[in-house]
Amino acid sequence: MNTITFQSNRLTFRTWKQEDLPAFSQINADEEVMKFFEKPLSVAESKAMIDRMNKMFEDNGYCYFAVELKSTNELAGMIGLGWKTFAASFTPMVDIGWRLDKKFWNKGLATEGATRCLEYAKEIGIPEVYSLASKKNFGSIRVMQKAGMTYQLDFIHPDLPTDNDLNPCSLYKKTL
Repeated sequence: MNTITFQSNRLTFRTWKQEDLPAFSQINADEEVMKFFEKPLSVAESKAMIDRMNKMFEDNGYCYFAVELKSTNELAGMIGLGWKTFAASFTPMVDIGWRLDKKFWNKGLATEGATRCLEYAKEIGIPEVYSLASKKNFGSIRVMQKAGMTYQLDFIHPDLPTDNDLNPCSLYKKTL
């Protein structure tokens, strides 16, 4: 299955390989990378995520893709589309998200990748895509804005404890 799905100027988007596990686990274990998530992930949790993403791609034709730098074939992280079903007025919905190794931050890769994934979503017939992040996650919110998404609302994420520092979350949307 491990196929190149599409590319952008600097990135290759593909399904996941088991050989991605060491680099992906390192990204998911980094406290700074995971600052706006509930917790860093273990190697086992990263492996389970890789397996879920490949299954999602098989079932739907999209997932949070493994992204490589075209120039070096190095795994930079993940950028892609997912499916959110938590209890909210805007779910179920297709979501776009990203998680990059911090050595690739502030290079425009998340915006480039998000923009290309939105084009891919349109190509496969998805009419609208949402994105959400902690209201404090200014970097991700800026990526949403640069990718042409528009602010919808702030909300308390039902899967997080009400006193969790990640709440409230901001929701953005792009109609394709």
